[in-house]
Amino acid sequence: MFSQQIKNLRKQNKLSQAELAKQLKVTQQAIGKWETGKSTPDTDTLKTLAEFFKTSVDFLLGVETNVQVNNLPFEVEYEESGFGIPVIGTVRAGYNSLAYNDDFGYEYANVKNPEDYFYLIVRGDSMEPRIKDGDLALVHKQPTLNDGDLGVIVYGDNEGTLKKYSRRGNTIILQPFNPDYEAKIISGEDLNNVYIAGRVVETKTKW
Repeated sequence: MFSQQIKNLRKQNKLSQAELAKQLKVTQQAIGKWETGKSTPDTDTLKTLAEFFKTSVDFLLGVETNVQVNNLPFEVEYEESGFGIPVIGTVRAGYNSLAYNDDFGYEYANVKNPEDYFYLIVRGDSMEPRIKDGDLALVHKQPTLNDGDLGVIVYGDNEGTLKKYSRRGNTIILQPFNPDYEAKIISGEDLNNVYIAGRVVETKTKW
């Protein structure tokens, strides 16, 4: 219940996660975890939240429902609507599976079945000028890609890479956009070490 209460209060007051985090002197990642039910703040933070939103701790926890909640006396930019999608830093090949590492909080996206998506922070300049270092890539989790898809692919135990995917018979070509980088060509038995984490459906500059 707390997760829904805090999210409703934040949106009611037209606060982004980042703005609320700044007001409470916590991380945006913490706000994201509260709103998805992954964690709950300690008692002192609950009291601070209640004071900030001019309500009670019982109301935040869903124990008390008939509390008058007033809008806060300031306005900030309202974030885009949608579901909170986890932001990760790396994708790696684990034991018979993919491991999603490094929790960077959440970013919102208008998608169906949000559990089937994750955001990946793009690292490096191999996909410039279209995709830059630090951009966010929204990835749909899926084990296959079509020819020409932009995907996140893990080769062996290395970190996942975002590249344009092509297949020519028994050969996979991972093509960067930056002409300063060469394409990665994988064929033969090496194909057994290729893991597809998902298809990139959009990218955006975030930070």
